This record gives sequence, structure tokens and C-alpha cells, in this order.
Amino acid sequence: MKKLIIALLVCNFTLACNTTTTKKVFKDTVDYKAKGYEFAYFASGCFWCVEAIYEKVNGVKEVISGYSGGHTENPTYEASNTGKTGHAEAVKVIYDPSIVSFKTLVDVYFNSQNVTQVNGQGPDRGSQYRSIIFYSNAEEKEIIDNAIKLLQPNYSQPIAAEVTAFEKFWYAEEYHQDYKKKHPNHPYIKNVSNPRFEKFKAKMPEVLKK
Repeated sequence: MKKLIIALLVCNFTLACNTTTTKKVFKDTVDYKAKGYEFAYFASGCFWCVEAIYEKVNGVKEVISGYSGGHTENPTYEASNTGKTGHAEAVKVIYDPSIVSFKTLVDVYFNSQNVTQVNGQGPDRGSQYRSIIFYSNAEEKEIIDNAIKLLQPNYSQPIAAEVTAFEKFWYAEEYHQDYKKKHPNHPYIKNVSNPRFEKFKAKMPEVLKK
């Protein structure tokens, strides 16, 4: 029974999602780069959870759910869920570098997941839920590599996150954006997303918005 309940809560349970929408309709409406913001990209299980965590971090302006790390063009939720597109559910974090550093965002990343879980987070299993931390330049890669070097001695298993050069971010369907805000009483949000956030909050309360 417990396994059945967990299965019903996972992010890829199609009845919990409006799978009739296949085209990505969410667009950036602001030229964030011109306003001094930077972008960072992370994959760490269900993007509903990751989006909700980063949106609470001080200095983060916006978080967008999408797909990255794969080999197909214009991935959809349905296609990525097959595990055949190579894409993982990911987020684009738009942040103010004068308030929060890329290093802090990396620390948030590792403190908000099970760092040794391969191909998934919590009840969400499959390559589409694998952990990937993307870098856009040599400086970001060095920050990520150093974070992993410091973290690894604390675990007997390897840190599972892939470290990958960023190539392309595809926007997820509009109904996935701000999912926790729109559906606070959804069983997955209450039973998976909220507990995950609370665990992170206990580790890094100082980085959260007041």
C-alpha cells in the first residue's frame, strides 16, 4: 500500500498533470541580462520542487521550469517522461549577482537534494529526474568542482550529479510554471515538495527571503 501511495504522488503521474498541452508557451517577458541579472541552470528531480526552493532564495528574481541536457529538439513533458529524449527536468534561475553568488546557488543545489541518489530524487525515478549541474564558463565549472571535492568525503557513495556544459534550455509547458503556487494543496506538493523544502530550510535558513 505504501508503494502504491508513493507511486500516485510522483511527478510523472499523468493524471496529476494537464498533459493535453504539448507546446511550450511560457516565454521570458523581460530582458533580464540588460537589467544586470545572470542565469544558472540546475536539474535535481521534479522541477516543481526545485523551482519552489530557488524562488525562496534571496537575490533570485525568477525561476523557470524546463528541460535540458538531452539530444532532441523541442522536448515536451510527455516525450521527456519516456526517458528517450535525454533531457532532464531542469530550472533556469534568474538571479542578481550583487545579492547572491553562483557559489551560493550551488550550495543551495547540493543542500536541497539527496546527493548520492542516481537517476532520481525521492520517489521520482528515471533519467529524466537525474541530477545535473550546468556550467556556462570555466569559473562556474571550478566552483562546482570545488563544491563536489569538499562534499564527497562526507559520503561513502559518489556524488551523483553530472557536471555538464550548458547548451540549451527548453521552456516547459505553461501549466508547469509556478506549480506549487498554483496548486498548494496538490498531494505531491504536500507530501513530497513541501517536506523537501523544509529539509533544505533547516540547513540554509540564512539564504532565504525574509
